[in-house]
Amino acid sequence: MSLTALTTNQDLDPQRLREAFGAFPSGVVAVAAEVDGRLIGLAASSFTSVSLEPALVSFSVANGSKTWPDLRRATRLGLTVLADHHGGVCRQLAGDVEHRFDGLQVTTTEDGATTLDDGLARFDCSLYREVEAGDHTIVLLELHAVESVVAAGADGPLVFHRSTFGRLAASA
Repeated sequence: MSLTALTTNQDLDPQRLREAFGAFPSGVVAVAAEVDGRLIGLAASSFTSVSLEPALVSFSVANGSKTWPDLRRATRLGLTVLADHHGGVCRQLAGDVEHRFDGLQVTTTEDGATTLDDGLARFDCSLYREVEAGDHTIVLLELHAVESVVAAGADGPLVFHRSTFGRLAASA
């Protein structure tokens, strides 16, 4: 493929973009809180660290999300880095709103931040800023507390790659 072919936009249809974007693996997080007495949450595969000072992370959410308008009203948000055994949990968090937390062990702070008890890392956050970006919104979160599991034999992260969930392979 020549560079000229790469600089045209003839191949920017959504399916081709999904395939190309899917070539880059990403971790998956659960974002959750208690809002108006009920647990609300979603899964996001666009998590990234942003800044150490101030401590910021981000994820992206589709502008058409039915969950984000309620979740963004929370005083505090819990963010959990999902482990490689959480593929089913991720699908559950993307499913029926009334059953997203069925059978899941969670902890909710006094401020409403909700995290999964068996995540690899858990963050207590608040909304810092939202940036509209095409059909998604980039959500910047300020961190207030962090807990991570760094133990020998601990699970690896859940990886989203080429539209499927997987795990990292051990390096030789």
